[in-house]
Amino acid sequence: MEIAIIAHDGKKADMVQFLNQHKEKLQEKNISIISTGTTGGKVENAGIEVTKMLSGPLGGDAQIAARVAEGICKMVIFFRDPLEKHPHEPDVIMLMRLCDVHNVPLATNPATAELLVRAL
Repeated sequence: MEIAIIAHDGKKADMVQFLNQHKEKLQEKNISIISTGTTGGKVENAGIEVTKMLSGPLGGDAQIAARVAEGICKMVIFFRDPLEKHPHEPDVIMLMRLCDVHNVPLATNPATAELLVRAL
């Protein structure tokens, strides 16, 4: 099963911490992780295997959205920073819309992500 992880700059450390807490479960369930470029780099530095797409502002969110639309990516965990402006907000909205269109689980905060990972 492929899941996507994305985190805005102010949430990248939270994402790394979350993945470290659930590393064994993700490995046990044979989960492959894809990510936007910068988030993926932080995750790699923490010793977690990830396939990196482009950085979000350079099209990484759109690449992940395409994988959702194609039925490849089955879950998205996106730690958003709701208090900051993001130049790639249209891509973020598109990704969220496609998750809804294709009935793909989407977590936008750690509490929801926790529930999704427990359900694996």
